[in-house]
Order: sequence, then structure tokens, then C-alpha cells
Amino acid sequence: MKMKMILVLLLAAAGCSSTEVSMSGERNFGQDVAFLQKHTDAIVLSDSTGQAKVAVVPAYQGRVMTSSADGDKGFSFGWLNYELIAAGKPTPHITPYGGEDRFWMGPEGGQFAIFFPKGAQFVFDDWQTPPIIDTEPFSLVSKKTGQALFEKKAKLVNYSGTEFDIEIKRLVQVLDRVPAASALNVKLPDSVKIVAYETNNSLTNAGSQAWSKQTGLLSIWILGMFKPSDKTTVVIPFVAGDEAKLGPKVNDAYFGKVPEDRLVVRDNVLFFSGDGKYRSKIGLSPARVKPIMGSYDAAKGVLTIVQFTKPFTAKDYVNSMWQLQDQPFAGDVANSYNDGPPEPGKKPLGPFYELESSSPALELKPGASIQHVHRTFHLVGPADQLDGLAKSLLGVGLKEIQTALPK
Repeated sequence: MKMKMILVLLLAAAGCSSTEVSMSGERNFGQDVAFLQKHTDAIVLSDSTGQAKVAVVPAYQGRVMTSSADGDKGFSFGWLNYELIAAGKPTPHITPYGGEDRFWMGPEGGQFAIFFPKGAQFVFDDWQTPPIIDTEPFSLVSKKTGQALFEKKAKLVNYSGTEFDIEIKRLVQVLDRVPAASALNVKLPDSVKIVAYETNNSLTNAGSQAWSKQTGLLSIWILGMFKPSDKTTVVIPFVAGDEAKLGPKVNDAYFGKVPEDRLVVRDNVLFFSGDGKYRSKIGLSPARVKPIMGSYDAAKGVLTIVQFTKPFTAKDYVNSMWQLQDQPFAGDVANSYNDGPPEPGKKPLGPFYELESSSPALELKPGASIQHVHRTFHLVGPADQLDGLAKSLLGVGLKEIQTALPK
């Protein structure tokens, strides 16, 4: 009888271990997928080998929740808010389910903001993420082994009272190894494992009135939430040059100036902490940005690269600063956010860190659209091989990345 009871307990424990881990425990990709599928309609896409995998949730706006370069047993790269997903209830201001590629829209702040109602103060208590990019599902139009197409129609009203009828289309696609290497313009060593995927996002003016700079414009904004560590450093190369001609190298004033031990800015590259312990954010302007950024987690040996479309002639980007603005279209193209307590004694949203990119703001006529592509690559392998890739893609090697920020 005792042996039978022990066997039952062992089988029960084995069943739990494949789907549930303590909230603070580390899960592999398969366990994360099992957890998501217990609480929502998660689908899995993969490359032709079946080893590079991506988990996508239609109910969370078709967002990529997490991915793996090594099948179900591989490390799960995306940050997931397990407690919130399990609760299944929205929270005030934002419902941060997590995910490493989520569809958002800008501007966040300013007179054309879509996160603040008319007359509100630009403070956290008045900040509210629009439901269409927070809690409302996107419709799954089609699905294949390596891709899924979503769409959503909605209405938005900005801080100035302008109404927008919009249609969103979002294609999530996993890239095979050869197309991924081609997109990066590098040769991938056989010893390096990779998962690569892109989201092709479009925003259409579905109304009867043209969108105007005088009444406000919209942008596509893609954000990736990743697991932080004390040894994670964000790396963003940028265009070098005189600040009198190109403007500041970086905008670090979103949540107050970033301390010097958390942001190091050189002539053509910056290093920013991704430890999830101090709420801070940085951004790069159209004149400074290059269509690539990344991070390196020395604790887990993961090199992450993000690419995004940046039209050569585009200059107008929405300004998301939390204030009425003199230049509402002088915003940033690329951002990185490091989570932390919003105030002393308060809990962080995550913690996590983010790599973000935005589309230009365009005056769209009825029926016209704007597209924005955001690609994510996670590379895992021998340090010497990742070092060469980091130098080719980001212009700096792993040793320089790991020692850039003061300890």
C-alpha cells in the first residue's frame, strides 16, 4: 500500500513538473508553453527543424510570449508574468502579461497621447494603456507551421479628442537558420544555436478622414520583455558625430537622468544596465539610431539581437514624454527600458528589461497604411563564437560589454 501511494505521489509530481513550477522557479520552453496553454490559447510556431520555437497568444494581441533555440527543453527567453497570467484578471493602468514582442502604439504622452484622457495630468495615476493593446484579443486569421496572421479593428481617441478608426494586421514568422543569417549578414558557426523570428506589423487608417499632424498621429511600437540578470548589459550602437549637428547621443530623461553606473555612452555605442533593479529608460533619435540593438546576458551566455525597419528619409516620430510638448514629432526610434520599483517601497512591474522600436508617424489618408518590421534573434553557443558575432553586429566584443558598466 505504501509503495502504491509513493508511486501515485511520484507520478503526480512528475505531471506537475512538466507544466507547473514555483512562481520564482526557472522554466524551460516546454514548461512555459504548458503553463500558457493551461490559462489561455497559446499556439507554437517553429522553423523547419522544429528546434527553434516561438509561443504566441492571440488573446494577448498576438504577442510572442517566449521562444527557444533548442526545442521544448531549451531556455525560455521571454519574460512571463506567471502570477498575473494565472489570475486571469486585468489590472489597473496596464496588464503586464509579459512577452518578448508585443504590439503597442504611440504616442504615450503629450497633447496627442493615447495613454492619457483629455484633461488628465501626466502622472502614473492617470496613465492607462488602451484596451486594444493591453487586454483585448486579436483575431487569428491563419496559421501555418512557421507563421500566424492576426488582425484587429478598433477606435482610439487621443488626449486632444481626435478619433482614429484603425485596422491592425500582424504577421508572426519564424525564420530558418539560413534566412536568419542572411538577415544578420553574418556566417553562423555550427556550434551556435539560434531562434529568429520577425513580426510584420501594419496600421491602416480605416476611417473617412485623413490623419493630420495638427490633430495628432499614431505610430506602431514594438516592445520585447526579457529576463533580467545582474550580468545583463544592453548594447546600442549609434551614429557618431557632433551634437551640434546630430543632437544628443541619447535621451535619458524619461524617468529622470540615468545614473552613471547604469549608462555609459561612448562615441558610437552605449551600454545600459538590464538588471531589472532600477526603473530607467533611454531612447535614440532618428539622426542617431541604427536599425539594430542588442544585449548580452553573461550569466546565461545569451546574445540577443533586435533589428527593425527605419525608413531612410523618415524624421517624424511620436514624442512619448509625459508632458505637453513643443515638438510632438521629435520622438525616439529605439528605446530600452530597465524595470524597477516606480517609487521607494513599491513593487516593480516585473522585473524585466525591454528592447523597443517604433515606426515613423505618418499623415495617412483613408485606406492608407504604414508597416513596421521588428526581428528578434537569440544566439547561444561558445563564448568565442558569440564574441565574434557581437563584434560583427554590435561593434564590441563580449569582454568589452561585460566590463563597460562600473561595478
